[in-house]
Amino acid sequence: MSATKLTAPARVAGGLFAFMLDVTVALFRRPFQLKEFLTQAWFIVTVTIVPTALVSIPFGAVIALQVGGLIKQFGAQSFTGSAAVLAVVREAGPIATALLIAGAAGSAIAADFGSRKIREELDAMMVLGIDPIQRLVVPRVLACMLIAVFLNGLVTIVGVAGGYVFNVVLQDGTPGAYLASFTALAQLPDIYQGMVKAVIFGYIAAIVASYKGMNAKGGPKGVGDAVNEAVVITFLLLFIVNFFVSAIYIQLVPPKGM
Repeated sequence: MSATKLTAPARVAGGLFAFMLDVTVALFRRPFQLKEFLTQAWFIVTVTIVPTALVSIPFGAVIALQVGGLIKQFGAQSFTGSAAVLAVVREAGPIATALLIAGAAGSAIAADFGSRKIREELDAMMVLGIDPIQRLVVPRVLACMLIAVFLNGLVTIVGVAGGYVFNVVLQDGTPGAYLASFTALAQLPDIYQGMVKAVIFGYIAAIVASYKGMNAKGGPKGVGDAVNEAVVITFLLLFIVNFFVSAIYIQLVPPKGM
């Protein structure tokens, strides 16, 4: 194996990190591309809202069934609602949102930039003195971050509602006990954590997709490879970041006492 292949992952990681810094700095520069931001935000909504709603139903159902069955063994059925809400708000909501943002919106962003790259549109913009990061990347990053927060709220609401239905219908749970136990274990910072995770995940998905798309090579096949690589890298980063954010949150915010 050649030295070039051995150092390729390090070069990709370094390029991605440098690109992330450039985009982060550009987020605070003017002018702000409001029209592009609104266009991209609406596009992301159209490609993610229906899959998000459909995916969040089985998420909530599986969590309710698993948690309900486990808690029932300990004779604590009255806490099923609180445990299910805690799982959805803390983990399932942000993760489902991240996967859909990366899979639907991220792949579209990578394909768009990849096609622009092989048509040399990005090079033409730089020749004209237009910064592609400021003009194209920043609006997409902000749009992904904003829509991720709303999708996280949608997943949370639908997931909790789905868990309620499955708990009451399939596990003979009490509707009043399910609703009344919401605040037994869950607390307000859990919602904030879910929102912060959604923002971070949307940021990562947009950054990786933009980077891979803008560095696509080899014609149409290269664009397809860039899209696949963007989705895979995003998934890996999301799970790694999710672990560290959850670990930091547990250290900063103690669990609610019974």
